[in-house]
Amino acid sequence: MTAEPPRTQRDKVPFLMLLPNMVTLGGMCIGLTSIRFAMDERFGTAMLLLLLAAIFDGVDGLLARSLSATSKIGAELDSLSDFLCFGVAPAILVYQMYLSGIGSLGWVFVLVFASATCLRLARFNVHNTSQEEDAKPMTYFIGVPAPGGALLVLFPAFLDYAEILSFGDLPYVVAIWSVIVALLMVSGVQTLSPKALRVPRALIWPMMFTVVIAIGLLFTRPWLVLVIVDTVYSASLIRSLYLAARRHRG
Repeated sequence: MTAEPPRTQRDKVPFLMLLPNMVTLGGMCIGLTSIRFAMDERFGTAMLLLLLAAIFDGVDGLLARSLSATSKIGAELDSLSDFLCFGVAPAILVYQMYLSGIGSLGWVFVLVFASATCLRLARFNVHNTSQEEDAKPMTYFIGVPAPGGALLVLFPAFLDYAEILSFGDLPYVVAIWSVIVALLMVSGVQTLSPKALRVPRALIWPMMFTVVIAIGLLFTRPWLVLVIVDTVYSASLIRSLYLAARRHRG
């Protein structure tokens, strides 16, 4: 019969096991701070903070899997943080920038987007649970994921700040766009997942240089880079919708 370790050792948790949840909480705090800047009408800073929150959201999952520190409480914490950072924060930002001028109707569109994010995350949690039972990880997302929805709903703001198009006098266009993004989030369309991406060996070095150029542009023309990212992602969604329609007809 083996002796149990001393109680003081059993009550201690390795720091690395806590790191993913700490990153998640950090991302949540960044999302909350974005709301503060949006309310102060410092919209550029608010958008950049949401992008930083998206980076934190990606990093915490990678850390949890790399350190074998996944847990149910971590998954729930991540989902709640995602709702705040990618549902509530971008909705308030869009309302403050474009929809406050149309009053209560503008707030209705905000509620639609935030509710769609909540429903999207709830469905994602259910799918994650079923994947654990079936041990068959999916290589695609069902509907647009919450961070992708946040980036898409901010597309008009990116175009504004890149000085390509101005939507200040077009609140209803922004409102309709937010509803389209909300519908894409709760749809059953299979959308692009990084897990499914495969890079041909011949394109590895060109891709590396592209990343270097993109990082350089982020420091000089960040809004233009974000417009390009949203445009490419929108093109992938159009392709997904086309394939879904073809499957439906077939």
